Amino acid sequence: MSVMRTKSVERSIADTEEPEFQLKKSLSALDLTVFGVGVVIGAGIFTLTGRAAHEVAGPAIVVSFIVAAIACALAAMCYAEFASTVPVSGSAYTFSYASLGELFAWIIGWDLILEMFLGASVVAQGWSAYLGVLLDQLGAPIPAVIGYGGTVDVMAIVLVLVLGALMTYGIRESMRVNLVLVGVKLFIVLFVIVAGIMFVNPANYSPFVPDAAPRESATGLTQPLLQFLSGGEPMAFGVGGIFAGAALVFFAYIGFDVVATTAEETKNPQRDMPIGIIASLAICTLLYCAVALVVTGMVSYDELDPAAALANAFTYHGQAWMATVISAGAVAGLTTVVLTLLIGATRIIFAMSRDHLLPAGLAKVHPTRRTPWIISIIVTVIVALVAGLTPVGVLEEMVNIGTLSAFVLVSVGVVVLRRKRPDLKRGFRVPWSPVLPILSALVCTYLMLNLTVETWLRFLVWLVIGFVIYFTYSHRHSRLGKDGDPYLNPAEPKVVGRDS
Repeated sequence: MSVMRTKSVERSIADTEEPEFQLKKSLSALDLTVFGVGVVIGAGIFTLTGRAAHEVAGPAIVVSFIVAAIACALAAMCYAEFASTVPVSGSAYTFSYASLGELFAWIIGWDLILEMFLGASVVAQGWSAYLGVLLDQLGAPIPAVIGYGGTVDVMAIVLVLVLGALMTYGIRESMRVNLVLVGVKLFIVLFVIVAGIMFVNPANYSPFVPDAAPRESATGLTQPLLQFLSGGEPMAFGVGGIFAGAALVFFAYIGFDVVATTAEETKNPQRDMPIGIIASLAICTLLYCAVALVVTGMVSYDELDPAAALANAFTYHGQAWMATVISAGAVAGLTTVVLTLLIGATRIIFAMSRDHLLPAGLAKVHPTRRTPWIISIIVTVIVALVAGLTPVGVLEEMVNIGTLSAFVLVSVGVVVLRRKRPDLKRGFRVPWSPVLPILSALVCTYLMLNLTVETWLRFLVWLVIGFVIYFTYSHRHSRLGKDGDPYLNPAEPKVVGRDS
């Protein structure tokens, strides 16, 4: 049996019609856009902006956000083409199965599990921290032993269990709650932007691009892999600082790819998937740029607090009450991030289990709710335990490397599938292919090289574990390996459609 066997798009779509694995189609373009905004905009909008401006880019951090958005847009277009062509749960995993083969699909599925499990756990802990700050400001502090950094982070556990129960109950109900919370989050972000404009001093924008200077760099395993390999000295500010800032704030955009995991539950995926992915990215870009302009206009970049720049910018102007508003926005914002990451994790494992690369029994859906309830419960329990009992902070970059590796393979996969299956009907096509998909892969690879050496070492260990599971279990149990793919039989050609 070949590890490079591919699963045809027709077979992937046919699997979605099997009654025992059939999910409920209930999502619209608006649902997907809200879903994307919900997972992308988290604590980063309140913290990362000031940190990047203070350390590497100055007021030109606005340009950094635009550069990062362009890089994300390249990957987003690749996701949009795949999601409109292969409207099946699993996101990059399913796309890679159709284009690059089973082994690559397994690798990317394994990476996405890492990304979403750790991402949900880390963000749940962040939610607990902001909840503690908010309740402390309101005069009802959480006992230290059960709050953020306590012996057991009970608040994080409770959040994950509540959201896990909601996710298990139904995707439509989850989206309704998500819609309300995203609305609250956007209202507070817009309110902060409008309120902050009143305190902007144009003098703080000069110099817009500060002069280049050597940047304090890490050493040993904590230095970026690119720095380790080249032996060069990183620079802050200047034009180089803009691109360094782009590499830093790129991670504030990560999450739009989770939209693709719900393709199978979308009413009209060929039309709605590209809209949801690209619209959510566009909305987040506008908000990030607006926040960057406000915060660097309120306080000179060299006086910004990198830890909580936005809240402290208002304190700087004697508006301490805004810190409470910002904390409330972060609590609402991080709730939606945890919910969407939980949903994304269950849909990745669902797709892998349906293909028998993981135990097939996991993929059974509830007879009335039409949700993968067994997987939902398992994911909820694991994430709750990790969030409540583990100091996850040191593993945050693992989320980024898992995501970026998925971006690279999806970008390459678009080119491969165009060559292999030009006949497929595509609801959206990446323009100027193969140039833009290849550029997307190169940009994401460059950003991966900016992650630390120790992150790469942990990533390699995770991949080794994945390879062991694949060759001892998944390869032998693969549904495609046992049953074959009738849609690849040349004697019975089946064509989904042809591009116009």
